[in-house]
Amino acid sequence: MASQWEEIKIILNQRLRPGIFKVWIKPLQGQVQDGQLTLTAPNEFVASWVRDRLADQIRSAAASHLGFEPELVLSAEKKNTGSKDNAPLIKSRTRSEKELPIQSPGPRTRKVTWRHSFNDFVVGACNQLAYAACTSLCRTNFEQDNLFLSSGPGLGKTHLAQAIGNELCKQKQQASINVVYASSEQFANQMVRALKSKDLDAFKKRYRENVDLLLMEDIHFFQGKEKMQEELLSMIKALEENGSKVVFTSSFLPRELKEVDNQLASYFCSGLLAPIEKPDYDVRMRVLQNKARNYQIDIPEDISHLVASSITQDIRQLESCVRNMAMKARLLNQKICQDLVQDVLQHYAQECPSLDLEKITDYICKTFELSRDKLCSRSRKKQIVLARNAAFYMARQFTNLSLKDIGKQFNRRHSTVMKGISNIEREISLDTTVGRQVNRIAEQAKQA
Repeated sequence: MASQWEEIKIILNQRLRPGIFKVWIKPLQGQVQDGQLTLTAPNEFVASWVRDRLADQIRSAAASHLGFEPELVLSAEKKNTGSKDNAPLIKSRTRSEKELPIQSPGPRTRKVTWRHSFNDFVVGACNQLAYAACTSLCRTNFEQDNLFLSSGPGLGKTHLAQAIGNELCKQKQQASINVVYASSEQFANQMVRALKSKDLDAFKKRYRENVDLLLMEDIHFFQGKEKMQEELLSMIKALEENGSKVVFTSSFLPRELKEVDNQLASYFCSGLLAPIEKPDYDVRMRVLQNKARNYQIDIPEDISHLVASSITQDIRQLESCVRNMAMKARLLNQKICQDLVQDVLQHYAQECPSLDLEKITDYICKTFELSRDKLCSRSRKKQIVLARNAAFYMARQFTNLSLKDIGKQFNRRHSTVMKGISNIEREISLDTTVGRQVNRIAEQAKQA
């Protein structure tokens, strides 16, 4: 009887988080008959989500009311425009067709141009877990509330985050969804503007209401920023209550983050941690071959081996190298040959196993014309700070030392090393003068 389902819903309302109950349980119609609890969802997406995640809780609540555990049957209402089986793991909403299904937060809602997709991501042992987690997030079988992607620069965390948004955008005809995509720095800048303009409520609404999935990059940016962390923590709790998902990316694992609120750190660790390691030779070769096909160039096998063996730390640099090879060959009307490739390769950081922390420190001192004492001093002069941060960045990139061990070399704390590395990565990603300078120094150090 329908009244029995209403009684079961009362129990579920007491046991589940309010947001979960409101979004997933309340829309269900149900009846108990002949030892069977039959539930009907408004669409296949809701049915699939409830079936995968809440079936045990429903059976338990039913058993509490009925005195026995019924067989659970859950299906979707029959409609002329039925949902497809691979509907996204985002709750469905009714919206005007004129509204954008994917948005990035800003002064005005705007459509995101997704640069990456799953189709152009090369999967190997180094990134298999991260890839599997991201693709399952776009379907119905990702069980965690949040996902934490971690890797060094140029290894694919931004590629995967954007691929999630890209994939969900393609699925917009199956469910009206809202994905918010932002860097942590954008979030912080928007919050500061909202505080100055006394419009914090609008800022909060943008990140909390009608948000199905939040993609937030470079979460390490919030270290030491207490007010920002408080707002982020409140936002995550609100999203969790609504049954929404969050994907974080960072150059560091949660355990490496310092000056972060304990509750916030706990949230970072509460979902799936998916680190991305440096690519092995097989992955590098397949990346090179894929890019060669994209640029419609033929790279001989011996040259492919040379490039894949030379650029080992950074997929972004490997892709850039292939692009420059293709452009140079076309501009000069040449074939891809050893001389052309060697000329291009000299501009990229190449494998140098002997580059340890001592050699990095010596090279930094020589390049910036500093003594070791100056480099390790408490000086905050701009040039000395840049030299020190460049050393941190190179040590992180070319050695396997922990942040703590790197800090010991320069009489600095773990958090200072992390902040320095983050600053350099930001400069490199923005292609600033400082970023290009540090890249050149790293490349020259490996060739010295």
